[in-house]
Amino acid sequence: MQRNADLATMAPKQRILEVASRLFYTQGIHAVGIDRVIAESFVAKATLYAHFRGKDELVAAYLVLESDKWLVESTRRLTKLHLDPPAAVTALFEMLFDVSRTPGFRGCPFINAAAEFPDQGPVTEQIALHRLMQRRVFAEALGAKGSSPDLLEPIFALFNGAMITAYLERRPDVIKLASKSALELLARKSVNP
Repeated sequence: MQRNADLATMAPKQRILEVASRLFYTQGIHAVGIDRVIAESFVAKATLYAHFRGKDELVAAYLVLESDKWLVESTRRLTKLHLDPPAAVTALFEMLFDVSRTPGFRGCPFINAAAEFPDQGPVTEQIALHRLMQRRVFAEALGAKGSSPDLLEPIFALFNGAMITAYLERRPDVIKLASKSALELLARKSVNP
C-alpha cells in the first residue's frame, strides 16, 4: 500500500519510469508488457505514449535512470574523502558488495538488458554510454594510472566479473576477492610502472 501512496505523489512520467524500472529489473524486460506498466503506473495508454514512443524508448529511459543512480552513488563514495587510488578502487568494489547483498539483487541491469537487446538501438546505445561512464569513473579513481589500459581494463573486468558471479552464484564474497586482486594489480603497477 505504501508503494501506491508513493506513486500517487509522482508526476505521470516519473510514475511510469518508477514502475517500469522496478518491473524490468525484477521480472526481466521482455517478460513485462507495456500494459502491465500502464496498469501498475495508474496511467492511460495515451499518457505513456505521450512520454515514450515505445517500449525501447521506455527501456532506454530506465537505463538512463539506472546509470544516473550508479554515477551519483559512486561519486558520493569517491568524493566523501579525497581518496588515493587503492582507497578509491576499494570504495567502488565496496559499493558493489553493498548492492549485491540487498534483497532482490539480480545483477547488473545493463548486462541483463544487453542479453535481451543484442541488436543496435536506443537500448544498446544507453548500455554503451553507461559502460563508457563507468570506465571514466574507474580511470578517475585510478588517478594518473587510469589512462593505462593494462591496468584499467583488468580492474574493470574484475569488477564486472565479480558482479556477474555474485549474482549467478549468490556469492557476494567473490567481490571481496576481486577487490583484493584489483589492489594487487594496482600495487604491482605502482612498483613496475
